Amino acid sequence: MGVSTISILGSTGSIGRQTLDVAERLGVSVCALTASENIDRMAEQARKFRPKLCVMGTEAAAASLREQLRDLPIAVKWGMEGLMEAASMPEAQVVITAVMGMVGLRPTLAAIQAKKRIGLANKETLVCAGELVMDAADRYGAEIVPVDSEHSAVFQCLMGCRDRREIRRLILTASGGPFYGKTFDELEPVTKEDALRHPNWTMGPKITVDSATMMNKGLEVIEAMRLYRLPKAQVDVVIHRKSIVHSLVEFVDGAVMAQLGAPDMRLPIQLALTYPNRMESPAPPLDLLTCGDLSFLPPDDRNFPCLRYAAEAVERGGTACAILNGANEAAVAQFLRDEIGFNDISRKVRLALDTVPVRDDPTLEDILEADRAARACVTG
Repeated sequence: MGVSTISILGSTGSIGRQTLDVAERLGVSVCALTASENIDRMAEQARKFRPKLCVMGTEAAAASLREQLRDLPIAVKWGMEGLMEAASMPEAQVVITAVMGMVGLRPTLAAIQAKKRIGLANKETLVCAGELVMDAADRYGAEIVPVDSEHSAVFQCLMGCRDRREIRRLILTASGGPFYGKTFDELEPVTKEDALRHPNWTMGPKITVDSATMMNKGLEVIEAMRLYRLPKAQVDVVIHRKSIVHSLVEFVDGAVMAQLGAPDMRLPIQLALTYPNRMESPAPPLDLLTCGDLSFLPPDDRNFPCLRYAAEAVERGGTACAILNGANEAAVAQFLRDEIGFNDISRKVRLALDTVPVRDDPTLEDILEADRAARACVTG
């Protein structure tokens, strides 16, 4: 297979836990694990996988973890410095970036500078700083293999494509979340519990809410544009309620290639570790005789305006996507704390896009400042 040791940023979340499952089945060792505040789960993972380094989000969480692991030779650190160390450890051949939000940007850049293969599950990195990240990957010779199911599907469909000029368009599929078919007014009273009932996928709360608002698909459109260096006109979205077809590529000769599979994130995670090879997977095989009809519908960006706002932000360019993402992260956090309603998420994103100034040709510092200003606009 080639890969013997990995580092996982965000190991206690859904993607991180599934990555550990895949790594265990493949016999891959883990040199670093990071988490935000889930001390008990991190301690359990550390005892099982024995990494050299564990990183927590706060100093207090790190101190508590250090006490729990005092009998093991595991270094425990905290904060951004620790994350960047975990992302660039010499023994890690692959770094899985499964942290949620803008916190993943600087560690991803650190992994790129260390010339790692990056299994990218942190879409905000490319949404907010896609040009900087992809230019850095080119400069340092780092390899980015997407872990998101949709982008992994596109990646797989393009494995035999030698010339990107042969692509007519990428077609990303969206489940539509739990509320597809409802009007904006009907969404006004929905609750956090309603939004967290995704019909197909088991994911963390933030990405599940993003799926319900359709912001997740808007962010994925931006991510696809960055990954494959295509304009917005060549990236489309269709609703596919069953999450069996994960995405498609249409070529200039009219041929369309699709990647199908059971809705199980261990499939794209494993490919990120074994590419260009494939191995037996723990995920159940797709049964074409029982999966039912595969139908597609147009997205509804009138009643789910976050999808439209994402398109507006990427067309505007500069720091607009960082503003979009920062505002959304802050608003979703408020919704998950029951401080605002579901439709207030899109309202607050709109407010930030209309209020926070956009800077063109941004530096990393400009992007981080745009993120800060958007969050302040939402929470202030």
